[in-house]
Amino acid sequence: MSDSPKPRVVKCPTCGTAVVWGPQSPQRPFCSERCRLIDLGAWATDSYRVEGDSPLDDEADPLRDLRH
Repeated sequence: MSDSPKPRVVKCPTCGTAVVWGPQSPQRPFCSERCRLIDLGAWATDSYRVEGDSPLDDEADPLRDLRH
């Protein structure tokens, strides 16, 4: 009997394919470069968003005086 742990398997966020979480899956958590690029494109076109307050305008930015 082997005491080595089973490799962790996750679902690709884009297509749902099972992906082994390890060096044999260089695009993890995605199954392929294609799925990784689809996800990146969704972020770039604002299909995905992180909910929160609107960004501060320049006048309300507390760090504006610290910029060079």
